[in-house]
Amino acid sequence: QVQLVESGGGLVLPGGSLRLSCAASGSIVSIGAMGWYRQAPGKQRELVATMTTATSTTYADSVKGRFTISRGIAKNTIYLQMNSLKPEDTAVYYCNADRLISWSGREYTYWGQGTQVTVSS
Repeated sequence: QVQLVESGGGLVLPGGSLRLSCAASGSIVSIGAMGWYRQAPGKQRELVATMTTATSTTYADSVKGRFTISRGIAKNTIYLQMNSLKPEDTAVYYCNADRLISWSGREYTYWGQGTQVTVSS
């Protein structure tokens, strides 16, 4: 069994900051990439930022220069530092673990339960 636990969402004023955390635990041998996606009401889920085990990063154009994805000291933990937040950043943010190899030797993709981020005055 694998779990992805997210935290750090909430309500923030435009221009403010939030930091999201995600920790993956369970029968994990390795994870190829971890990242963040978001889904706003009435819209499709979209990539926000991802990081590979080699620390290569990818960002959506809409968040470049404002959001930073990083790896935690604890194994299989990532963060998303979100600065200069805008109302259009409002969404449910999901943690993703891709190319996860479990103790069974099989490969999976896992998602967290999601954390709400609301940017509003």
